[in-house]
Amino acid sequence: MGSAAGLALLLSSCGFKLRGEQNYAFDTITVLAAQAGAVAADLRRALGARVREALVASGTAPAGALPSASHVVMEIINEQREKTVVGVNAAGQVREFQLRIRVRFKLRNAAGKDLIADTEILQQRDISFNESAVLAKEAEEGLLYRDMQSDIVQQLMRRLSAVTSIT
Repeated sequence: MGSAAGLALLLSSCGFKLRGEQNYAFDTITVLAAQAGAVAADLRRALGARVREALVASGTAPAGALPSASHVVMEIINEQREKTVVGVNAAGQVREFQLRIRVRFKLRNAAGKDLIADTEILQQRDISFNESAVLAKEAEEGLLYRDMQSDIVQQLMRRLSAVTSIT
């Protein structure tokens, strides 16, 4: 018990603080995606109650559904997964792949003013390949893609919290 109290005292004296909940300059957000992508779905889930569905283009939105002054729109322009060969053996057999996820996005306020210009986030991981363990490598590839996707969502959340004014 004494070592735990000592560790807590040490961490508090160095300025360590749990992350806590993010503060945003907006009250509500709409997440639009040009294609059905996993990053947009994870971002909606991470933002929770702040997310509002996209309004109907014809303008027949229900009463009270119009965006407020503290509403922003995150547009996921493109989400692309790539897998490239980066290593082969002397016989020309694949030994290593590089997995990538590229996400292009922008953020604008309700009036259409860009708050974050068109930006790309890239995550990449290397994975070895062994033809005798194909199923295991496929599972590892799926885990790496999910890990990269989670990292991108966390980066998007930090960028959203860095926006200080939406006017």
